[in-house]
Amino acid sequence: MAHRTTTAAPVDPSGDALLGLFPPGTSTAPDGGLRIGGCPVTELAARHGTPALFIDERALRDRAGRYADGLAARRPDSMAAFASKAFPCTAVYRLLAEEGLGVDVASGGELALALAGGTDPAKVIVHGNAKTEDYLRAAVEAGAGLVVIDNFDDIDRLEHLMARTHGAGGRTQGVLVRVTPDIRPDTHEAVSTGQRGSKFGLLPPQAREAIARLRGSARLRLDGLHVHIGSQILDTEPFVRAVAAVAELGRFPVYDLGGGLGARYTYDDRPPTVEAYLDALTAAVDALLPAGARLIIEPGRSMVAEAGVSLYRVVTVKRAGGETMVAVDGGMGDNLEVALYGQRFEAAVATRVHRTSGGPGELCRVVGPHCESGDVLSAGVHLQDPRPGDLIAVPVTGAYTYSLANNYNAACRPPVVFCRDGRSRPVVRRETHADLMRRDLP
Repeated sequence: MAHRTTTAAPVDPSGDALLGLFPPGTSTAPDGGLRIGGCPVTELAARHGTPALFIDERALRDRAGRYADGLAARRPDSMAAFASKAFPCTAVYRLLAEEGLGVDVASGGELALALAGGTDPAKVIVHGNAKTEDYLRAAVEAGAGLVVIDNFDDIDRLEHLMARTHGAGGRTQGVLVRVTPDIRPDTHEAVSTGQRGSKFGLLPPQAREAIARLRGSARLRLDGLHVHIGSQILDTEPFVRAVAAVAELGRFPVYDLGGGLGARYTYDDRPPTVEAYLDALTAAVDALLPAGARLIIEPGRSMVAEAGVSLYRVVTVKRAGGETMVAVDGGMGDNLEVALYGQRFEAAVATRVHRTSGGPGELCRVVGPHCESGDVLSAGVHLQDPRPGDLIAVPVTGAYTYSLANNYNAACRPPVVFCRDGRSRPVVRRETHADLMRRDLP
């Protein structure tokens, strides 16, 4: 399925149109330079270098509050849990734990980071379509609140693990059955997870079989159902259909409806607001699910995407062939989403956000230094007279850029820096060449 955000949007990228893609509260100085979390980009680059990922801490906290408080106001017995694959950073876990959110983890590494960040183990939801025994053991030993059953092997491993570690009559482990409702939302195939043929979850006939088996288990406590149909979904209708699908499987104490709400990456994107999403979801829940059931949601991309801004330094500029090629000091090593599944990002010269002369600027392709023609950050964007040494800001990079960062061409991964009220603090340092060799053996 074609991804709806892969084509350039012919919009004048000056003034408020561009600022609307940056974290709420982003401003410009009189000279046109960006301020992220109150911090001028020139000062951020001088202090922390480029490339770097900057997070507006206040914007992230506000977003967490809109989810947690908005859900609680609509459904008192509920929990918002961060789908941490979107940004598995200890500082982010810590911040969201302070805001009272739970956490969805999909690996032993994410579990370890969540616990290190102070997440309440009882608020941890354990995911994965291929959970190893070591991963499940770590989750059980940590006291994870819920384990999502993705397949029958999960049941076998968990029952054996609980029998060995707790014996007959010992504690039970709360579980949810992940249902694959055969719903394919309008998103990229790589991030669509609810359709028939998905590697995740159980189709309704298999889910019924798992439910029956778990109801007879002495060591696993069936608390309810889980459903997650994909990511970067820009319409509420598929979420409502997912609620209807799990409603057909019976009445349970807990329903986890996953995440998937899209972020606004481009001028043309119009995702539902958090409030509109919660309204649609809870209206369907109120109409179709038991009145006393506990509701869980797992926002990931839509929780963190807009809080992040990536900052690069222009290295070279080539003007030929009708499109100016602007090469910067980062690329698919720190933002793999473009190459992986065609996600589009906008960009701006960070010190010249407002247009100073006629026209929207030069039509440019912002590319990275890696040895791939697919190493593109932003294609078909208009930049104001880009020159070597300029700073380029790419908004909406809080989700998955950190998760997917890599060492292609032995590149060092960039730092993560929190910004708030005019002050910045690194929470992940820049990788070094020594780090690249740290695991080498003689």
